[in-house]
Amino acid sequence: MTEMTPHLSCLAPAKLNLFLHITGRRPDGYHTLQTVFQLLDYGDTLHFRVRDDAVIRRATASLEVPEENDLAIRAARLLQTQSRCPLGVEIGIDKRVPIGAGLGGGSSDAACVLLALNRLWRLNLPRVQLQRLALSLGADVPFFVFGRNAFAEGIGERLHAIDLPNRYFLIVTPDVQAASADIFAAPELTRNTKIIKIADFLEQRRNPLWPDHFGRNDMQPLVAQKYAEVAHLLDRFGRIAPARMTGTGSSVFAAFKDKERADSVQSKLPQGMHSIVASGLAIHPLFTFSY
Repeated sequence: MTEMTPHLSCLAPAKLNLFLHITGRRPDGYHTLQTVFQLLDYGDTLHFRVRDDAVIRRATASLEVPEENDLAIRAARLLQTQSRCPLGVEIGIDKRVPIGAGLGGGSSDAACVLLALNRLWRLNLPRVQLQRLALSLGADVPFFVFGRNAFAEGIGERLHAIDLPNRYFLIVTPDVQAASADIFAAPELTRNTKIIKIADFLEQRRNPLWPDHFGRNDMQPLVAQKYAEVAHLLDRFGRIAPARMTGTGSSVFAAFKDKERADSVQSKLPQGMHSIVASGLAIHPLFTFSY
């Protein structure tokens, strides 16, 4: 292989679902939903080095997911195939986001790959085209390509950019991986939450608790029932601050206006709880890598 000069390291930001309503189920089995996605300044870090021999490989061997199943590698191969690009890439991943935490780690990695290689391979594909590719990789991936905090509908691919206040989030993750497929397939999952309009969400802005106390997470009761660790966390964390689960779990979060308050609450958590304090992001670090 001949190494080429283009290389890049970047954050693949995690996300929170500030609320998550399941509004129905399509004939193909996919669930329709409404949610608000919040980007975070916390996530995995990806490292890219372009190759001139069309080989795509992962430079990090010690990850839990085999390379052939890694969403980041699948994203690179999909983009290479669809664009007929003759170049390759080595991708290193510093993994920080826990698997099965509802923080979108794998989806964000895949989106970061699409955005980074769009620039490094000089493809210059528009964002909407990258979002179409992203949807074939997973329902959350288009949001990360979209690159802004968003009100999402459909299966998560219909995105409307929104501005959210600057806040800090205390995020606690129990030692359990919630299986999204099992949660979505559970017959007791509520699937008929009333559809709202974006205006219903935005008109609450005068409420001092907006947007963190809007709606609910329809997955939360079921996940808490299936995973005792999540139920225990919601109980313990909820005694200290208003806490809510993100995505299909297992992470639970609370929002604060300042970092000092978030750090103070974090210090009161029981020993052994995995927690981080992260601030919200307005745009994805690679937002300008497509148009």
